[in-house]
Amino acid sequence: MTGVGKAGRPNQRRRTRKDLLEAATRLMKQGRQPALEDVAAEALVSRATAYRYFPSIEALLLEASIDIAVPGAEELFGNESSIDPVARVERADRALHDMILANEAPLRAMLAQSIERRNRTVDDGDLPARQNRRTPLIEAALEPARGRYDPEDLDRLAKTLALILGPEAMVVCKDVLQLDDVEAREVKRWAIRTLVTAAQKRHD
Repeated sequence: MTGVGKAGRPNQRRRTRKDLLEAATRLMKQGRQPALEDVAAEALVSRATAYRYFPSIEALLLEASIDIAVPGAEELFGNESSIDPVARVERADRALHDMILANEAPLRAMLAQSIERRNRTVDDGDLPARQNRRTPLIEAALEPARGRYDPEDLDRLAKTLALILGPEAMVVCKDVLQLDDVEAREVKRWAIRTLVTAAQKRHD
């Protein structure tokens, strides 16, 4: 297989997984409680393909409910006038933090499912175990300030911020550090300001 072919396979798998989640979301918004076969038909894939990505309809609908709850980049920044990267990343973090608090139980269940899938030895072990929802928000937050960073540093910054924005950070703050919500938010704000400022200074 060519290098292009190898690179294309993960992208296609991510798209297929996203198509299934979006199909489930559309059906749920219609007030339906779909079967996995219904979602597969809506996504224009086979029932077998759907089962490769999700072991059950419950797992699929659980993650689709999270998809519905996560704000999109346009929703979050469509009317945002600030171009300050710190303020914009903090805005994304607040939105995700609030969503996580409101959906803590299903998010913990989703994390457990993705860990379980990674622990299983299966032929489809290279399939994505979960969807990347935070990176588009982080990239949208940083986009107006792109010229302030070296491209390599911007890419590294976005990846590092992904460690702070998301349910894993909630687990660390709550379960490991045993922080209350006020302190957890402040710790994350401090980390965001420190990382964004440090990356800018490297460019300056």
